[in-house]
Amino acid sequence: MTSQFSSPVFGLDTFGDLNHEQGRPASHAQTIRNVVEQGVLAEEVRVDFFGIGEHHTEDFPMPAGDVVLAAIAARTSRIRVGSAVTVLSSDDPVRVFQRFSTLHALSNGRAEVILGRGSSIESFPLFGFDLADYEQLFEEKTELFAELVKRGPVTWSGHTRAALNGQDIVPHIELGTLPVWIGVGGSPYSVIRAARHGFSLMLAIIGGSPARFAPFSELFRQALAKFGQEPRPIGVHSPGHVAETDEQARDEFWPAYRDIITRLGPSRGFPVPTPDFYEREVGPRGALYVGSPETVARKIAENLPVLGANRFDLKFGMPGMSQTSLMKNVELYGTRVIPRVRELLGAASLA
Repeated sequence: MTSQFSSPVFGLDTFGDLNHEQGRPASHAQTIRNVVEQGVLAEEVRVDFFGIGEHHTEDFPMPAGDVVLAAIAARTSRIRVGSAVTVLSSDDPVRVFQRFSTLHALSNGRAEVILGRGSSIESFPLFGFDLADYEQLFEEKTELFAELVKRGPVTWSGHTRAALNGQDIVPHIELGTLPVWIGVGGSPYSVIRAARHGFSLMLAIIGGSPARFAPFSELFRQALAKFGQEPRPIGVHSPGHVAETDEQARDEFWPAYRDIITRLGPSRGFPVPTPDFYEREVGPRGALYVGSPETVARKIAENLPVLGANRFDLKFGMPGMSQTSLMKNVELYGTRVIPRVRELLGAASLA
């Protein structure tokens, strides 16, 4: 299975994972400032996209990623910037649109937004939403967001917020359109929802074999055709870490990965990771892209055609990792992984 979009896109995603320096946690403020430096470096090494995912915890102090993206946009000129993801279910669609249309203006048309239901649910009680309304919240708010990205006054009514009647939502998009993606971690209903609204699809593959998501890609293409929508891009978001050698990358990533998954396990249903489990996940059929530039590049190049995808976003960093290792990851991803993936995909297309 191959993608019909010829030019692949490569991005980096972060959740603002709490940095550690010399074995001690950095402050939330320093971690946020570090993310800005990561985004600026990503432009310098020719990464296509830099995304920040919304979280509200000690380990991921990143509740206002759009503000950080604006800081990155102000210091860059080419790289696209966006969310990875924005938890639309516990936010107001009008305010989300206004924040990202403002970012679109500040960046001269480089902004995009990835919307999600919220696999991390800490924002629901924080903002007064009932988890019993999980499905309805995302369904209605996505429907409204689809109206907001169209040009012109908006008329909409539902049960999750006040109705709109011919309202002009500002600021208007000046250059082109605001690209919108739906992040999907395992729900076929979200795949169909993305197709129905003509949004792009981002597959969040954080465990197990990436190949098991191939049916979602096929479902998306079929649903787009059914709804009379134009073909849309399919992307992959997966965790990983790049260092000079496989051994170094695995050694740097493992303690941080082990610790955060162990802490999240009780609330998210994750098993406690073992060394054997880790070896499987960083192996050829696992979901973690951890290794040298050659190892990571080959794994990306092998999985994109299987998934019919034309974009790959590496979710780099874990709470506890140092800024030095993260900046090296950014450098190697841009200077060595991306060119090598393009080379491998080009060779495969000529074979």
